[in-house]
Amino acid sequence: MELRHLRYFVTVAEELNFTRAAEKLNTVQPSLSQQIKDLEREVDAQLLERNNRKVELTEAGQAFLKEALLSLEHAERAVQAARQIAHVHKGQLNIGFVPVAEMKIFPYIMPNIRAHFPELKALFHSLTDAEQFSALRQGSIDIAFTRYRDQSDEFESVQIFDEPLTLIVPKNSPVAEMPYVSIKKFENQDFVISDEQASPQLHKIIDDFFRQSKLNMNVVQYSTNILLNVNLVGMGVGWSLVPAYVIPLLGDNIVVKKTLEPLPMIALYVSYRKNNQHPAIELILKVLKEKFCVDLFK
Repeated sequence: MELRHLRYFVTVAEELNFTRAAEKLNTVQPSLSQQIKDLEREVDAQLLERNNRKVELTEAGQAFLKEALLSLEHAERAVQAARQIAHVHKGQLNIGFVPVAEMKIFPYIMPNIRAHFPELKALFHSLTDAEQFSALRQGSIDIAFTRYRDQSDEFESVQIFDEPLTLIVPKNSPVAEMPYVSIKKFENQDFVISDEQASPQLHKIIDDFFRQSKLNMNVVQYSTNILLNVNLVGMGVGWSLVPAYVIPLLGDNIVVKKTLEPLPMIALYVSYRKNNQHPAIELILKVLKEKFCVDLFK
């Protein structure tokens, strides 16, 4: 019996449909059916009842599923532990991040890492929040800087700071010369908004803000990265709400506008696996505690 047999069985048990399970496993249905038959032959028990209409777990299948899930979980933990130790022994630290960390975090932590671990090779991975948590879970990165925290018991996640969203408009916009802009002006105004897949937390915060403010958001362009937001505003495509860290990146053809009403905030978190023993992680947490005045060790 191999781990792949367990993965195949668990997927079929979760989907209760061979066609969907095969698609999820990137295989073909006849091959999947044969793998399940081989597994049942080895276990010497029928695990699934199947006919033309439905697939159901037998009593033996239900018992097997519980143990199969535990076996896969233990196997994944073994992989994580091996990768973690390998990274430490290689003198390697894999850092996942969203763009704000490049400007607000790395200038503080990297000089300290170089000073204390001169032989350490830091590898950077620009990933979405969801991709970072997946990579953290798999052990392919050691630490993550994300816009939201994952509630899994596997991770320690601590908020580093909050930053406000900022309204940016083209320099030739009618509101560019106004000292303040009311959010009432947002009604039916053309906006460039971050894409939900690329920046889910920023997208959610903006969407919630418009809904709670009872404003109609006219989205003319979804952006897959924050620099595209900036460039599109500079080209006069529309207004945009961006995190404040973007302000130093703005060109002369873009104006930052204060609003009469407060705009929402967006957070940055640091996350790492609870069992991570990489010595550089502790140093990073210490630097973040000193620079951002937050208690990372509570």
